[in-house]
Amino acid sequence: MIVDEASAEFHDFFERHHAELARFAHLMTGEADAADDLAADAMVALWHRWDRVRGADHPVAYARGVVANMARSRIRSRVRERRRVLLFWSERSERTDGPDVAAVVDVRSALARLPFRKRACVVLRHAFDLSEKETALALGVSVGTVKSQTSKGMAELQRLLGSRAAGELAGRKR
Repeated sequence: MIVDEASAEFHDFFERHHAELARFAHLMTGEADAADDLAADAMVALWHRWDRVRGADHPVAYARGVVANMARSRIRSRVRERRRVLLFWSERSERTDGPDVAAVVDVRSALARLPFRKRACVVLRHAFDLSEKETALALGVSVGTVKSQTSKGMAELQRLLGSRAAGELAGRKR
């Protein structure tokens, strides 16, 4: 039966790629708790479009694109929420001008400071070791865009973290 075949294919796809998609979501959002939920939501969306996904030239790239779009939506939602909170607190008269002390600037917080596309390119290229072409497929952009955004993202990380830490992030890719 066709439904059973599609179901078996999807189950196999889920087993092979769910953990990777959750890791990608975690690196994109910086939220470990949300990562599994995002990956699960992406898998539900993929299941609803499974005929299209399994017919795609690169189903995993399609899945990464779904996760990237969901992560982007989550980030935008969080930014809007933070703005509302800041507006609320800025209207209060009890403000302190004391310094905001950050103990450590780690890679995740530095990644979170990058614009979405730069972060996505850096994460897919260096954390997931995807080729420029695979990254372009996942994000729906050109290879040239991947090259420039990865280069600019790594330069920004180098500025934020220092050259040694950024070099360690890049590993063998420089």
